[in-house]
Amino acid sequence: MSRLQTPIRRNDNVIVTAGKDRGKRGRVLKVLPEKNRLVIEGVNFISRHTRPNPSKNIKGGIMKREAPLHASNVQMICPECSARTRIGRRTLGDGRKVRICRKCEGVVDK
Repeated sequence: MSRLQTPIRRNDNVIVTAGKDRGKRGRVLKVLPEKNRLVIEGVNFISRHTRPNPSKNIKGGIMKREAPLHASNVQMICPECSARTRIGRRTLGDGRKVRICRKCEGVVDK
């Protein structure tokens, strides 16, 4: 199975564009490139039933946690213009490849 490249990386701010959590904003906690999915802070909660395990200090019960969301259902928020945008790539004069905002042409990478 081939790996899909998503321009969104860990700690990017994104907005959900489709699904039950449409309109919510959050920070990317984890990127799963083999499945083209993202785990976003405060979005797409699921209930997980866990069994208590005293040796690992795990309490039992129903736990809420974030589930992965498909990368096509989110758009990045540009740190410069604060608009949701697609991501482009550009090579700078010094040879670095950076991600850019398609709306304001600003550099997204630090």
